[in-house]
Amino acid sequence: MKNLFVGNLSSNLAPDELGTLFQTYGAVEEVQIITDPNTGYPPGFAFVEMTNDIAAMKAVVSLNGTAVLRIPLKVEEAKPRLEPHEEPGNSTCR
Repeated sequence: MKNLFVGNLSSNLAPDELGTLFQTYGAVEEVQIITDPNTGYPPGFAFVEMTNDIAAMKAVVSLNGTAVLRIPLKVEEAKPRLEPHEEPGNSTCR
């Protein structure tokens, strides 16, 4: 499976609408529109998980820069989340 980052989202775009847009290129496993935990409002990005790497790359090539609700999307392969660094002095290695 391939996880894609989708930026520049309008706050008026629903998860099912975003999923339908990506389904044009292949099967979508999950759509997660991120919301700010403090405000409850979306900051304008989401993650779309597709079941096929080739379909995901087709979606990136086709949808990156495409205007949705008059806003050009930024679509790219999601980068792996980095683990937080340990605090100095808490290392178990000596």
